[in-house]
Amino acid sequence: MTFCGETILPGERKKLPLPVPGSSPLEAVCLCGASPGRTLAVTAGVHGCEYVGVQALRTLEKALDPAALAGNVVLVPLVNPSGFYAGAKQVVPEDGVNLNRVFPGNPEGSLTFRLAFALEQALYPIADLLADLHGGDCNEALCPLVFFPVTGAQAVNRASLEAAKSLTVPYRIRSTAQNGLYSWAVQKGVPALLLERGGQGVWSEQEVAACCEDIYSLLRHLEILPGGNPPREQVEIVQAVYEEAAASGFWYPAVGVDRSVRMGVVLGYLEDMQGRVVQQVRAEFDGVVLYHTTALGVRAKDPLIAYGRP
Repeated sequence: MTFCGETILPGERKKLPLPVPGSSPLEAVCLCGASPGRTLAVTAGVHGCEYVGVQALRTLEKALDPAALAGNVVLVPLVNPSGFYAGAKQVVPEDGVNLNRVFPGNPEGSLTFRLAFALEQALYPIADLLADLHGGDCNEALCPLVFFPVTGAQAVNRASLEAAKSLTVPYRIRSTAQNGLYSWAVQKGVPALLLERGGQGVWSEQEVAACCEDIYSLLRHLEILPGGNPPREQVEIVQAVYEEAAASGFWYPAVGVDRSVRMGVVLGYLEDMQGRVVQQVRAEFDGVVLYHTTALGVRAKDPLIAYGRP
């Protein structure tokens, strides 16, 4: 196995730098299986306050045994280190840009664009499947779910969907995004998923264990680990609505995550400083709440709530 110009021998585990133009490198953990097979790349920490995936990869880098693998695994636990250490919501602190909105990157751009460029150059060429781990941010409550692509080549979409079906999350959601770490990978011909678990700036051992099980499921799906996966109970969301704040104000959600809602029901409302309701969010159809903002204060165009239907 070769990663960023470095050779990892069969049965070997090695921490290697992932070069970033004009900045400190990221740290990647490479595990080369004792026998050949496919390669799974997994990233976490694109957003600095989404902790479950970060801790899951820290756990897996110690738990996975290269000698037991038929193939390779590349883990990047902290894609946005400065955002993680600063507790920055959604952005890379150095330039205030959301890393999951700037792909493809630019080696001459600000740090966020250079990070995107570095990840694309290092991971896309070696990955048979890429999984990007996220969660609700420090101001979001979220039901575990996976986004899978519908805008890539047919074979890439199909491979991504089959991988999504192996996961333990209750919902899988069709995604048309194209400018994020996983979604741009799809445009470049790499099957990929975005897995969401946890939120509100906290993590638990139970959530980390569930996230680890999802990665084990992907490894079994790719036959990097033996055993296969049992049938999973998932609901596919074919239509989703992502409501944003019409203005800055005070947000009051009226329903919780993973709750069924009827068409026309009030999902939440936004007040101004004088207590006037400036926005009322109603369900456009019968569906289920996937996530919502828990913060009292929101800015114009901030996410408020997302819901969808099969």
